[in-house]
Amino acid sequence: MKSVRVEQPKGPFKLVDEKIVEPAREQVRIRVQACGICHSDMFTKEGAWPGITYPRSPGHEIAGVIDALGEDLGDWKVGDRVGVGWHGGNCFRCDPCRRGDFVNCKFLKIPGISYDGGYTAHVIAPVEALAHIPDVLRPEEAAPLMCAGITTFNALRHSGAGPGDLVGIQGIGGLGHLGIQFAAKSGYDVVAIGRGEDKEPLALKLGARRYIDGSKQDVAAELNKDGGATVILVTAPDSKAIGALVDGLGVRGRLVIVGASPEPFAVSSIQLISLQRTILGWPAGTSKDSEDTLKFAAQTGVRAMIETFPIERAAEGYERMMTGKVRFRAVLMH
Repeated sequence: MKSVRVEQPKGPFKLVDEKIVEPAREQVRIRVQACGICHSDMFTKEGAWPGITYPRSPGHEIAGVIDALGEDLGDWKVGDRVGVGWHGGNCFRCDPCRRGDFVNCKFLKIPGISYDGGYTAHVIAPVEALAHIPDVLRPEEAAPLMCAGITTFNALRHSGAGPGDLVGIQGIGGLGHLGIQFAAKSGYDVVAIGRGEDKEPLALKLGARRYIDGSKQDVAAELNKDGGATVILVTAPDSKAIGALVDGLGVRGRLVIVGASPEPFAVSSIQLISLQRTILGWPAGTSKDSEDTLKFAAQTGVRAMIETFPIERAAEGYERMMTGKVRFRAVLMH
């Protein structure tokens, strides 16, 4: 099978031929049809994840078809359309797992980090990582929903916001353009927050009621004109802007952060104590959360804006993603 792999930290992508292997007990083999290229693939490319071993094929936005089964797989069968996301398996034995909190497993498996991911033609994955893909979604549509999609959808549905509540979506990129759609389809009063007036037409087309240009407007003041936001979903890490967003939250408002960055941001205790505001981070979710995301997208028409690349052009797709040139998700096609 054709695989794109990294053989050492910061090494180049190499296209190689590898042997197709058989799944073990409680594993399936997936014939990969599409795999999203995510910013988190940087952990594999740059060797930034503790304990990662090489060679390794990245990719945790996998969409494909089961083509081989191990033992003890329940109702899964060959031919099932499945996706695998960031939650690529868990131990079932650590304290979080014993509490049913599988996404916070101490030994969480991540495709492309713990084992070879979707930059390969076939992936061996544990059964608990599988999500059913609805028939209406093409592989290239399903793949980005396995990380960017579930991250925004799952964060919003657990944010505490209800239909009609004012919800701000900060950032109109790979995560944000999906967040706007999920928020609008969930019945929220959606305000998109970005920088530059050129982003306004797209934000409104995706379902936002209004757009706030942070390069020209005081975002918090604009949100407070409508009573303050119940939730602001932060999808684009901007340490200078994030702290100021807290002032745009209403009573018991929540700043929910899904855009990952090592950069700290400044927030005063007064900002939080005032109106009992909260800041929280949200990871993606389990395979079942991914399944819910796919089902919701299939029912409501939420789709990622994508650029596709054949597996032979993986390096080009990765570079366009890392430089922010892709609009808005890059997807490898096998």
